[in-house]
Amino acid sequence: MSTSKRGLDPEQVAAFRTDGYVIGDGLLKPDAFLALKNHFERKLAALPEGERPEDMDVPHFTDPELFRWLFDPDVLDVVESVLGPDIALFTSHFFCKPAGDGKSVPWHTDGYFWREMIEPAGQAMTIWLAIDPSTLENGCMKVIPGSHVSGEGSYRRVTDDTSVFDEELDQSRIDASQAVPVQLRPNQFSIHSGALVHSSEVNRSAMRRCGFTMRYISTSVRFNHDGVGHKHQIFLARGKDRAGNTYADPSRAYPELVQTRGAGQRFVGAER
Repeated sequence: MSTSKRGLDPEQVAAFRTDGYVIGDGLLKPDAFLALKNHFERKLAALPEGERPEDMDVPHFTDPELFRWLFDPDVLDVVESVLGPDIALFTSHFFCKPAGDGKSVPWHTDGYFWREMIEPAGQAMTIWLAIDPSTLENGCMKVIPGSHVSGEGSYRRVTDDTSVFDEELDQSRIDASQAVPVQLRPNQFSIHSGALVHSSEVNRSAMRRCGFTMRYISTSVRFNHDGVGHKHQIFLARGKDRAGNTYADPSRAYPELVQTRGAGQRFVGAER
């Protein structure tokens, strides 16, 4: 499937509404994609030895240059196809699984982990842009189509040290036989609902798997600035506010917001 200049086509939007996810081609123009890939490679090379590349969360808090891509009109046109014209950037993450030992992501919905931050949490959407090929062999995302409409299940502790999370959706909620792999070429992308059940496996292959997740909400979604503003901020990307939200300034860095996060996450905006 492909996207037009103005975002998703009606068939893709319909598929997203039904399945909770959809795949598209060529999110960024070739020069813009190459610039993003090169930018990521520099950031990855700057990580101190021993720090996990899976931890490169919220890099835009310390690296305002990333708004070049987070606010790219081609990206926001795709978002507008789903959320409408009033858009806020919720968060971003370079999720990089190194070859050989890239960590797994257990079955979950994104909204479960965002429930203290936005309301309704399940109404956030993620664009997952492939920096590298994302395949079954190197631990691509797997989704349960239609699971975004069935409601949240219970969670339990994760004891597997190969997981990036310490909680996972109870397995009684999962019919793994229904799982669909989301395999992508570089600059292909998927979008998925914050309420969609998904996971990914350990990367035991010889090929790295990196994706840039760009997560957005309609400005009608309420951000809990009073409760979590000390550790998170959102940014107005397009249109106007609809919920009385507070927005941060995309032209400046916010290193103070990431001081309680992992060491790799604290470092993602630094240069060497």
